[in-house]
Amino acid sequence: MSRIDDRFAALRQAGRTGMIPFVTAGDPAPEHSVALMHALVDAGADVIELGVPFSDPMADGPVIQHASERAIAKGVGLADVLGWVRTFRQRDQATPVVLMGYLNPIEIHGYARFADEALAAGVDGVLVVDCPLEESAVLKPLRDAGLQQILLAAPTTAPERMAKLCGSAEGFLYYVSFAGITGASRLSTRDIAARVADIRSRARTPVAVGFGVRDAQSAKDIAGFADAVVIGSALVDRLNGAATAEEIAARVRDVLHPIRTALDAR
Repeated sequence: MSRIDDRFAALRQAGRTGMIPFVTAGDPAPEHSVALMHALVDAGADVIELGVPFSDPMADGPVIQHASERAIAKGVGLADVLGWVRTFRQRDQATPVVLMGYLNPIEIHGYARFADEALAAGVDGVLVVDCPLEESAVLKPLRDAGLQQILLAAPTTAPERMAKLCGSAEGFLYYVSFAGITGASRLSTRDIAARVADIRSRARTPVAVGFGVRDAQSAKDIAGFADAVVIGSALVDRLNGAATAEEIAARVRDVLHPIRTALDAR
């Protein structure tokens, strides 16, 4: 079993809902990226979703787009991200790390080379936004190396395709709560509860819900029918401008502690 599988098994046994924070690697301060990852764990993260900066993040809203721009302007690249994961693993061998990003940086790096280096660094899975299930043969070297490919499903996913996603998912299935980009505020739990319940009944993996989760109340609402919640834009926005490791840790706590408390209160 992978770290992701182990973590969700432990959550299920404890009757807890997972919390998956997303941050853009290298933002707000590249020199504090590892400290940021540890701060996420200290605040209750069950899985870390680490965004690889990219110049054309088509699935992301303005908040995460700007975070990618800031990281790229500071020279952050894929090699840096893998290095930070490797350093993080010196202290933390348990928390799963999923790299979220786009196909281009992996293709430039080389699929087999990326797979070997990511696995050696301690990466557990990849969520490649612009590589859908139908094109996933290109990521076979990653899966063969032991990296789990996290798949995306959405409200617009057709029943036939949803069945394929449920049957092919690894680690966890990421359900996008509405059709759109990250950071929007159109979350309606009534609209997605039945859909997620149906997916969970058929998926071979846990189901995490993201896009639009901004605070403790929205996270708690989703916890009623999901295995995990993903918090991205609200956290990235709060981190913008933090300059020291201490300030980064304090802002992480400000955002995540109320959400962790709300999830555990259920």
